Amino acid sequence: MSEASSSSSREKQGSIPPGMVMGPDGKPCKICTAFRHWKPPANASKSTAQSQKSSATVMAAIAAETASSKTSPSATDTRPDYCPPDVEQLGRATWTFLHTTAAYYPEKPTPTQRVNMLTLIRALPVLYPCTHCASHLGETMKEHPPDVSGRVGLSRWFCERHNEVNERLGKEKFDCSIQKLDERWKDGPSDGSCD
Repeated sequence: MSEASSSSSREKQGSIPPGMVMGPDGKPCKICTAFRHWKPPANASKSTAQSQKSSATVMAAIAAETASSKTSPSATDTRPDYCPPDVEQLGRATWTFLHTTAAYYPEKPTPTQRVNMLTLIRALPVLYPCTHCASHLGETMKEHPPDVSGRVGLSRWFCERHNEVNERLGKEKFDCSIQKLDERWKDGPSDGSCD
């Protein structure tokens, strides 16, 4: 998702680091970019980066400092705890919230509960911080309207939307059977390892 949508922006903005996503304002979008992609271009010097004060150079400086302060090869991919979330952390937290909310949604919701759930879902394409993710969800919702008829329908709807994102990102799909969804988001495995 972000790689494809950033390629046309990259052409317009000149050379930006691979994986960096441009926001609708034409500037690098911190919340739309995975932390591991907050790296300075190979030809940028530290003094130039500090003098420009743009969000891209600030993000690059954070990544460079983090990389130099740690010795492990994966250090540049690790976001320090004191940093704002990146697109991956925000995505995981959002999916956790949505799947768990669906798992506890009533089997037979009242009209008010249905309206409230629809309001929550419809707010995401408008309010979600990653504009690329938000606009994609909005388009997807036009093709596949949310199912707020009950817990099972809502859980499957979120799982199917999540699997669409996973597929675009080259990740494995999740089994959307209600048994697997309940095991993951509500009850835990039958072996009691989560009790």
